[in-house]
Amino acid sequence: MPILDMPIEQLRCYQGVNPRPDDFDEYWAKALAELEKSPPEPELIAADFAAPKVECFDLYFNGVRGARLHARYVRPRDAAAPHPAVVMFHGYGGNNGDWSEKLCAAAFGFSVASLDCRGQSGLSSDGSVYKRKIQGGLLTRGMADGPENLYFRHTFLDTVQFARVMMAMPEVDPSRVGATGGSQGGALTLVCAALEPRIKRAAAVYPFLCDYKRVWDMDLDCDAYADICAWFREYDPLHEHEQEFFKNMGYVDVQHLAPRIRGEVLVVTGLRDNICPPSTQFAAYNKIIAPKRMDVYPEYKHEFIRGSSDRVLRFLGGL
Repeated sequence: MPILDMPIEQLRCYQGVNPRPDDFDEYWAKALAELEKSPPEPELIAADFAAPKVECFDLYFNGVRGARLHARYVRPRDAAAPHPAVVMFHGYGGNNGDWSEKLCAAAFGFSVASLDCRGQSGLSSDGSVYKRKIQGGLLTRGMADGPENLYFRHTFLDTVQFARVMMAMPEVDPSRVGATGGSQGGALTLVCAALEPRIKRAAAVYPFLCDYKRVWDMDLDCDAYADICAWFREYDPLHEHEQEFFKNMGYVDVQHLAPRIRGEVLVVTGLRDNICPPSTQFAAYNKIIAPKRMDVYPEYKHEFIRGSSDRVLRFLGGL
């Protein structure tokens, strides 16, 4: 079996190395309390895309810290109400994609919504102001302002607001809502299921944002994780604050949120993934105590995995 990382036997019991802050639970309790003070004020606007058996809308709602978030929302015209729904999350730096990408799930009778992450290449705004940042990078954004100001803290809260907006739609059964996405979207899928425990099924494909120190230890702090190296080069070249850095990153480490998940989970990973190393993904997966399954593809990297989309759709079909 190909080995980029640990042997599969070690991966299946690996528990991660990035520290979990002592006040981790308090941190997220305060974050969720802040979200409660941010009414979503959703707005649906008929889209300029049409298909015979679905209705398409631009969905706007509020996030924390002044963000106005955008999603594409597709609902089947003839589905019984209330019916199941799926929330979707995109890859790092991207956007919520084409309308056509939502039609397969809508054909199953789901309402489907895909979020534009704040401040990335979609239509969602990020109302936060950051003192220092790595040009083009989001991973460490807000670090200089304290961990309660991390970009991904706010983005993680956006997934909760998004799921709650969907669950409040009159045509949606809130007890039958799933989540899915790949890479950053895979991470946000697990986060959404952790912070909004009503998520019934979560399908995460090679999740990002896990076990940051392991990435650094493997000398893979490049590509999607390049911000780690860039932060040290720019702001801490002697690594005088290395321990504090990784502690603060621990607040937005998916592995530490994973035990909160209550819904059923599918994780898809490739053992040759040199963008989000397999061990980082297993660090999160191994901490999930809810019903779970991991589909492991030995020959695949961080790329489209043949057949995985169908497996994800079948899994979500059980909503």
